[in-house]
Amino acid sequence: MASSADSWMREFNEASKLADEIGSMISARNSLPSSGPETQRHLSAARRKITILKTRLDTLQSLLPTLPSKQPLTKKEMKRRHDMLDNMITKANQMATTLNMNNLANRDSLLGPETKRPDVISRATGLDNQGLVGFQRQVIKEQDEDLDKLEETVTSTKHVALAINEELNLHTALLDNLDYHVDTTNSRLLRVQRKLAFLNKRTKGGCTWLCLLVIFIVILAVVIFLLVKFL
Repeated sequence: MASSADSWMREFNEASKLADEIGSMISARNSLPSSGPETQRHLSAARRKITILKTRLDTLQSLLPTLPSKQPLTKKEMKRRHDMLDNMITKANQMATTLNMNNLANRDSLLGPETKRPDVISRATGLDNQGLVGFQRQVIKEQDEDLDKLEETVTSTKHVALAINEELNLHTALLDNLDYHVDTTNSRLLRVQRKLAFLNKRTKGGCTWLCLLVIFIVILAVVIFLLVKFL
């Protein structure tokens, strides 16, 4: 069976690979358009991965202090692992900051800089029939552009929701695993308690017979003493 320390290193290596993958995705961001569905999907996928990475790093951080009790590790090795984990957490925070700067977190990046359009009525004033037809087409085009931007916003929100759902599923799996270990430990404790009760019962029974034997020997000695005395 692999040791807990080895398991910790395997998990850390997996987290390191995920961090490298996120770094590549952030670098690839420069080759994408400044906005659009493809860019939104790319950034949303990167945000999901950074969420998973942070969850893994939190788990590694909580398990690290328990390693010496499960497998002997030198102080130098523990310090090395602490440094590795600290560097990885710093890297994850830096990537998260980068994503927050490019993840369309405000209205300008979601819908673009707000432009004040003239009132529709004032724009239509003085137009002939042909001009009104062209104006109507322009209004429809502007509405289509607004709908496209709204679609990008909804898509981004959807990917954020998926990231939250993925993190919740991960936490649920961790809780299920913890519940399994608690049940296993409880079953072991019950078995130990039954064994202790059985041994206690046997010990009590042995003491009873020993006491009876001692009493019998004492009575026998008294009887023999009296017989010898009176005979």
